[in-house]
Amino acid sequence: MIEIRKQAVSIRMNGGDVRKVKKLAQRLGVRDSDVIRFAVKSMLARLAPLYDPEVRGRNLVPVFVESGVELLRFFELDAMRLESMINEGVDPTRRVDRDDIELLALTGGQTPYAALKLSELNRGDHDNSDAKQLAASMRQYLYDKYVFRPGVEVRVVEEPVRLAAAAGGNHD
Repeated sequence: MIEIRKQAVSIRMNGGDVRKVKKLAQRLGVRDSDVIRFAVKSMLARLAPLYDPEVRGRNLVPVFVESGVELLRFFELDAMRLESMINEGVDPTRRVDRDDIELLALTGGQTPYAALKLSELNRGDHDNSDAKQLAASMRQYLYDKYVFRPGVEVRVVEEPVRLAAAAGGNHD
């Protein structure tokens, strides 16, 4: 069932943010409410796995890697809260290691400690001296471990694939 009716929602924003919304709306030639709806829809798309209660464990890693720092700081999420959000009720094969959850939590505000933790987890393989390098190294480490999962065989097709026209027939 598709819900078509829109509902009015009241939100509190500081004056500076309201001015920015108004300037953005003016520049784009749209209403203030359009800018706010865009922001909400963009945020909901980025965080979609979080509002699905069935998504847990390793499937949440990309959300926290891609939105982690902003999300962790704004909502003040710590390792304990992340642990329950990610691993509660998850099959052991789909769990995220506690050290990796602590790494995610450290990126929310303790970048030097996050760099040290990542260096330990990577056995000192990477130089994480700046925030950009840390983010890239952490993304690579967590994606390799939980998303791309080594040991899962990916088959590469070496020969070209021939496509037949929709009308049928063989067009070589």
